[in-house]
Amino acid sequence: MNPQAKLIFVTSLLLGTTMTISSNHWITAWAGLEINTLAILPLISKSHHPRAIEAATKYFITQAAASALVLFSSMTNAWYTGQWDITQLTHPTSCIILTSALAMKLGLVPFHFWFPEVLQGSQLITGLLLSTAMKLPPISLLFMTSPSLNPTLLTCMAILSTALGGWMGLNQTQIRKILAFSSISHLGWMTIIISYNPKLTLLNFYLYTLMTMTVFLALNTTKTSKLSTLMTAWTKTPALNAMLLLALLSLAGLPPLTGFLPKWLIIQELTKQNMILMAVLMSLLSLLGLFFYLRLSYCSTITLPPHTTNHIKQWHTNKPTRTSMAILATLSTLLLPMSPLITTTI
Repeated sequence: MNPQAKLIFVTSLLLGTTMTISSNHWITAWAGLEINTLAILPLISKSHHPRAIEAATKYFITQAAASALVLFSSMTNAWYTGQWDITQLTHPTSCIILTSALAMKLGLVPFHFWFPEVLQGSQLITGLLLSTAMKLPPISLLFMTSPSLNPTLLTCMAILSTALGGWMGLNQTQIRKILAFSSISHLGWMTIIISYNPKLTLLNFYLYTLMTMTVFLALNTTKTSKLSTLMTAWTKTPALNAMLLLALLSLAGLPPLTGFLPKWLIIQELTKQNMILMAVLMSLLSLLGLFFYLRLSYCSTITLPPHTTNHIKQWHTNKPTRTSMAILATLSTLLLPMSPLITTTI
């Protein structure tokens, strides 16, 4: 892709995200979402492969429908209350429609069908943008409207997302699809707590973004997209694959790694809200995701699987790992000791 065109698209992504996050009026928030959608479409379809074109088409149709629902919910609220302010969303029907629209934007169950297919048809760097940067504007809208939303509806969607994200990731062999279902599962953890402690949702999103960046960039460096090629990637960059192992275990939420911190705080907050059953259920459902994270970790280390593979082992390379990769890997695994400092800020 032309560097000037790529610069325009990336700048448009930043502009759209900034507009949505900083807006008070529903129209400007909707405009920011639309700019984001139009900017990411060329990045999804830039390889001109039929899978990429299909992914871009699915993404466009889904996001257009979600944006229409956002406008419809805001107009319904304005019709009944006369308010276009985002924080003044008070009409119950508008709240339910907005929750559905933002769930479609994010890929929450039951509006999740598009996300694994779009991620599978995209390149790894574009998939990273779809999993992190493109989810920030809808989550910021959820954050701003969280006092008005229905907690029961959000809790049901969160539990279904965590269950389906873990369950559907079990039988996948394509790494991008596994990471897509991982994203759906993490979104469930963010959604269940947003009505009770919205800042905890943002903390979870920031740490999830940090860990996902580490995993995607490591996979992009080794040019790995399937489990069968991940099995032989350790011969190419052993140190990077060791970092990938820790990042995957951190995404799974195992102590003493960074990924344990948001789950620990969310379970603690659910317990404070007397939602003991929900906390236990979310903890048990996260074990489903732990299974495929362990399978990825097993394949990424120098522990060879018991069966043989027809893939040729890759040459060992002595290229130095980027400093940014080292920083991201360190932060995505070693932030747990800073949890007292982090908890005082939320």
